[in-house]
Amino acid sequence: MISPHDLAARAAICNVLALHSRGVDRADAALLGAAYHPDATVDYGFFAGDAATLVAILAEAQKTTPPTLHRTCNMWVKVAGDRAVAESYVIAYVEEADLQRTVLGRYLDRLSCVDGDWRIAHRHYVIEGNMNRASTVSRGDGATDLAHYVAQGAKQAADPGRALLSLYAAEIAASSKGTTAMTSPSDTALANALARAEIHDLCMAYGRGVDRADEALLRSIFSDDSVVISGVINGSGAEFAEQICVFVQTQIDLCFHSVANEWVEIDGDNAVGEHYALAHMVAGGNDVMTGGRYLDRYVKRDGKWLIRNRTFVADWNTSHPSSLERGGFYEALKTWGSFGKADPVYAHWASLGE
Repeated sequence: MISPHDLAARAAICNVLALHSRGVDRADAALLGAAYHPDATVDYGFFAGDAATLVAILAEAQKTTPPTLHRTCNMWVKVAGDRAVAESYVIAYVEEADLQRTVLGRYLDRLSCVDGDWRIAHRHYVIEGNMNRASTVSRGDGATDLAHYVAQGAKQAADPGRALLSLYAAEIAASSKGTTAMTSPSDTALANALARAEIHDLCMAYGRGVDRADEALLRSIFSDDSVVISGVINGSGAEFAEQICVFVQTQIDLCFHSVANEWVEIDGDNAVGEHYALAHMVAGGNDVMTGGRYLDRYVKRDGKWLIRNRTFVADWNTSHPSSLERGGFYEALKTWGSFGKADPVYAHWASLGE
């Protein structure tokens, strides 16, 4: 059985693990360093020693490289009082001049809570595999794919996500409703864990809403005064819900959104978040895959968390002639996803009687 303490600890730890990837990908030494205790150690193979040295190495090495994305997922955490161990999977995108690399690995972490603050005490990186292909990346210089519709990721101050998160934080700070009083630090930690769980569900609903072209579901996760900048559709949450469903059903054959590395900071009835997204589409005879991030602001209204602002920032993409098959090797797999209520998820969800 998971106790309230363990639930709060696990939520805080997952946030720290997501913070680490954000720091690496933005080449931000301060952000990356915040994931470690001052006396933390690491073993990455190419470097084993104090974490502070690794932070300096990674931040300097990343400053001039193309965007990277470290998708931390499969986070499995075991808590024992003020100590914890975690195993998480990481899919890292690394780009060179004419090459796109996908590196598969795991983080084995020991963490501890000091003065109410969970951070990494030791990290051991384990590599599992890799893929290395000639680059097909496009960053807005052509009209044959969706890349030219969206803001492009970058490092340090040049990254548009940095400005967006700063703007959201400033808006929250200026609001008198930004902070809700809690009776104790443990109450705050538990409330934040519950808030992150609800916000996680919003992001899962977004993925299903787009992939299934479910306008009603998408409308339900945005506030009335929401603004969505997706590149393809820009407008209110209601406008996005309507128009993105038309777009996916008329312009693409299928789409599949995967979300990981969910970082959320709560401030009473307001929150900001950055979530890593991987979107696969079959469009115009091509397999198009895009890696990017959702930069979000959330609000809690009438007891319900909603997305107030969502902006998509693209970091990388690939495009190849489609190799989609439905016969042969795949013929025995009879259940395929679809747009609309014919998709099996709706009967599956209804099986709870809700």
